[in-house]
Amino acid sequence: MKNIILFILPSTLILTMLIAGCGNTQTSPATATEEPATSIPTISPTPDRCAPENIQTEVDKVHRHMREFDDASILASSTPRDQLSSAIANLQRIRRESEDEKIPPCLQNLKQYQIQHMNSVIDTLIAFISGSDQTVLDQGIAIARQQHDQYTLELARILGITVVPAATVVVPSQTPSP
Repeated sequence: MKNIILFILPSTLILTMLIAGCGNTQTSPATATEEPATSIPTISPTPDRCAPENIQTEVDKVHRHMREFDDASILASSTPRDQLSSAIANLQRIRRESEDEKIPPCLQNLKQYQIQHMNSVIDTLIAFISGSDQTVLDQGIAIARQQHDQYTLELARILGITVVPAATVVVPSQTPSP
């Protein structure tokens, strides 16, 4: 009988503590009638990267790759054909870094235009090395320019900058006066 009491008593005590732990934590009737606290906005551990106060920092991360690529492609355009492979390798490195950059959803189009432009430039340079027809090269250059323009317009849209087209300068033809 003594063994049963020693078993039942601790078991009852543990069961009582478990039940009490699962019960209502309300301690007085006054707390039930209190008004709930005003809603406090939840603080997110990660800021909204697309918010106006953060967008410039995020755009700078993407645009840093484009600036480096533009500089490297200018150098590549003045490199002799037989030495162009190392310049292309550098352009490919920049493109890979750009592809790997984690960006917020609001910059998806910007990054897409950037990668398309980079691919077109690299493909055109490879076509040049392999001796492609001048028409193919001209077409590749035109596509790359168009994609760069798309990138620039998207960049301006995101930053809220108004793009003003460059003024067309008309040079009068020189004709002799009578």
